[in-house]
Amino acid sequence: MAEKTLDDLFLDTLKDIYYAEKQILKALPKMARASQSEDGKAAFLKHKEQTEGQIERLQQVFELVGKPARGKTCEAIQGIIAEAEEIMDEFKGSVALDAGLIASAQAVEHYEIARYGTLKSWAGQLGLNDAIPLLDANLQEELETDQLLTQLGEASANPKGTKKSA
Repeated sequence: MAEKTLDDLFLDTLKDIYYAEKQILKALPKMARASQSEDGKAAFLKHKEQTEGQIERLQQVFELVGKPARGKTCEAIQGIIAEAEEIMDEFKGSVALDAGLIASAQAVEHYEIARYGTLKSWAGQLGLNDAIPLLDANLQEELETDQLLTQLGEASANPKGTKKSA
């Protein structure tokens, strides 16, 4: 068996985030529907559009490395999404629902930020210079979304979540 290299690890991680983005694309509309605030709904739907663009960029990275765009099951993202679905069920109709949705979305963002940062670094190491701006564009969008979610949480969802419903 051939020794695994950073090229192999790059491709494996690329497949992982590709799968994750596809799963997130399915979860975001559910989260938007569950959100009780218009700002929350809008944020989830905006990120759905961004995610579609991120998937397209990932497909371009697959082309650059000469491999088909194919995902590999990502148990981490499956777990994070399962937790979000649990929150949607357990906190449905509660004042804390939006705070929980935001927290779940940020767990997704932080996973994606870690993956894109790593892939960008590895692309540089491997001389995949054309992949760097594609991965960086995805990374920057994830960072922006994380900041937006923090602002939404701190400005409205978290304070609302501390109030007892009447």
